[in-house]
Amino acid sequence: MRVTVWNEFRHERANPAVAAIYPAGIHAAIAQALRAAGVEDVRTATLDEPAQGLPPEILARTDVLVWWGHQHHDEVGDDLARAICDRVHGGMGLVVLHSGHFSKPFRRLMGTPCTVRWRADGELERIWVVAPSHPVAAAVPAYFELAREEMYCEPFEVPEPDELVFISWFKGGEVFRSGCAYRRGRGRIFYFRPGHETFPTYHDATVQRVIVNAARWVAPATVTAEPFVNLRVDPVEPL
Repeated sequence: MRVTVWNEFRHERANPAVAAIYPAGIHAAIAQALRAAGVEDVRTATLDEPAQGLPPEILARTDVLVWWGHQHHDEVGDDLARAICDRVHGGMGLVVLHSGHFSKPFRRLMGTPCTVRWRADGELERIWVVAPSHPVAAAVPAYFELAREEMYCEPFEVPEPDELVFISWFKGGEVFRSGCAYRRGRGRIFYFRPGHETFPTYHDATVQRVIVNAARWVAPATVTAEPFVNLRVDPVEPL
């Protein structure tokens, strides 16, 4: 399983509070968690790198793309977003985290606005497992809590998930579908809600476990590089 963790890597360089939590970047914290869980082939990529971190040769050797974005979605090139979607249709797995719900690749794959209602007051989030037999929920307790997180609430303008794995409840009373599994073409997608940059969410052991489980669940057996085109074929049996 070849994993690429992509991050804007802007907050960590501009906001000292975020840098104190993630001195090497959110992408580095997630990559370290994957490596600690035994995923050997993990690389990172960021928005300000050449080709926005994902030149064709890197995307072509990525089996699972983990995506964190927040305030700079519009800077991601349309051609890159299209290439990511093509790879997902061909079998590449995609794990979308937190504000990545509004990224170009995710919105393109969902075909809906993907908007949420939110409040960044640092309140308690309780995340309930509603599909305990799903692989992404493996070794995750019936519920777990994050002491301080940004609130997202319904309606979450996405298609109905193929499988709903987690639901969040917030101290302010709201609920949110926080673990959504989808299939697009030959690829799998998992959206996982927690991860506001000003809170140490990605240092939480259960959050790390979910991300590792999600990466393993979306990982493909193979990814096709063939273009998807309408193709005339001859009959298998004589007519």
